[in-house]
Amino acid sequence: MAKKALVAYFSASGVTAALAKRLADAIGADLHEIQPEVPYTKEDLDWTNKNSRSSVEMNDKSFCPQVANRVENIDDYDIIYIGFPIWWYVAPTIINTFLEQYNLTGKEIIPFATSGSSGMGRTNEELKVSCNGAVLKEGRRFAANTDAAELKAWADKDLSR
Repeated sequence: MAKKALVAYFSASGVTAALAKRLADAIGADLHEIQPEVPYTKEDLDWTNKNSRSSVEMNDKSFCPQVANRVENIDDYDIIYIGFPIWWYVAPTIINTFLEQYNLTGKEIIPFATSGSSGMGRTNEELKVSCNGAVLKEGRRFAANTDAAELKAWADKDLSR
């Protein structure tokens, strides 16, 4: 039986959005953009400013941004590919907020990320607490220009099981 997949993503600058759309198209998955209740400004994303919103959120995990939208039919999905840019060697905390909104029991959660140079770092370690009841698979970082064929080959190993 084929598993039904969702590609959910958060994109601060559009890079992850483009990759997520390519992945969803390549594997025939539904697509969902994780939208923050309060959108990020360019100043919010200034990682060189210790007082910027993103710096504060990543340094103090009690600052979890709220999500403005929900996946109404989350129970329909067996696999959730969760995409984001790497911030401070992990997923932005809005990813934790998103995952914690749902009962994920029995689902497979597969992270994918974009980054100029950072790897996945401690991503799974930090996401595990937000994936109660789900199987959190090892994720992968992709270059922004990764083509659909490579994304499909990567995803097919999980979709075919």
